[in-house]
Amino acid sequence: MSELEAIRLDKWLWTARFFKTRKLAAEAISGGKIHVNDQRTKPGKEVKVGAMLSISKDNYRWEVTIVAINGQRRSAKEAVLLYEESAESLAKREKQIIQNREQRELFDFSGKDHKPNKKERRLIHQFKQG
Repeated sequence: MSELEAIRLDKWLWTARFFKTRKLAAEAISGGKIHVNDQRTKPGKEVKVGAMLSISKDNYRWEVTIVAINGQRRSAKEAVLLYEESAESLAKREKQIIQNREQRELFDFSGKDHKPNKKERRLIHQFKQG
């Protein structure tokens, strides 16, 4: 894709389309949501092909290995080619997506403008706690 050997971590996350902006990527890195080779890091850290990233975003977790570096943000189809996700990570994330979908269906109230009453709010709160 490119002859780049290393790139800033925040820029790579942006080009790989994990975040909409570099600022959001930098905030996630500074907040400890991104780990490189199982260690916290800074947004300016140079990453190379072969680096293992652990990305936590929106209650989901990706375990990816960088396989390519691109200096520009491109289409989502090309962005997927920049990394490989481990099979365990993919299975866990798919399982969590299914659980979240079931949870939404469980608490999907009839009627578009329906606001949960006090009893329903308690049930929602109990469900989220346990």
